[in-house]
Amino acid sequence: MVDFLIGVFLATLITALFTTRLYRLLFWYALNSLTLGLLALTIGTRLHDRAMLLSGALTILLKAGAIPYILKVLSRKFALVRQIPPGIKTQYAIMLVPAILVFTFYLAEPISHMVQGNANYVAVSISSLFLSLLLMIEHRNIAPKIVGFLCMENALFLLGTTATEGMPMLVELGIFFDLLMAIVVINLLLYREEAQS
Repeated sequence: MVDFLIGVFLATLITALFTTRLYRLLFWYALNSLTLGLLALTIGTRLHDRAMLLSGALTILLKAGAIPYILKVLSRKFALVRQIPPGIKTQYAIMLVPAILVFTFYLAEPISHMVQGNANYVAVSISSLFLSLLLMIEHRNIAPKIVGFLCMENALFLLGTTATEGMPMLVELGIFFDLLMAIVVINLLLYREEAQS
């Protein structure tokens, strides 16, 4: 089940890279977050870790539900452009994605003996970080950059969840606090973009 959820997590992120509409991008982010929450719930159930179960539930409520809804409301409020064509041509992106995946699996191999869980999970987490960075780089509009940042935070959460077989609750609360600060920064950026246009 964990392998399936990690595969879906990576697939939603790759699909988000090729999305050209803002609301579809928000949908793929919500699905990515939902998969991450279900993954945390699955691992928490297996390890009997209440903190992991709580963080999984919070991930589903906040990241899969509240944040995409807030971003959709803000995009309507500030009349953001819904067409978000990527700056990198599709044929180049199609070559970049497998290259990133191969590179990160090669990069994660030396640390595979130090990881408590499956070493492939670390490689998928690192590749998700790079793919999120690519999502931020390939768009000029602010909204896809915000979603890329949020996907990067999801990748970090995935790394902490799968590599260490559960994080301390304090670390998870710190991540959620960072996410709250990110929402404040996002709001300020959207006000700034509206003022410039």
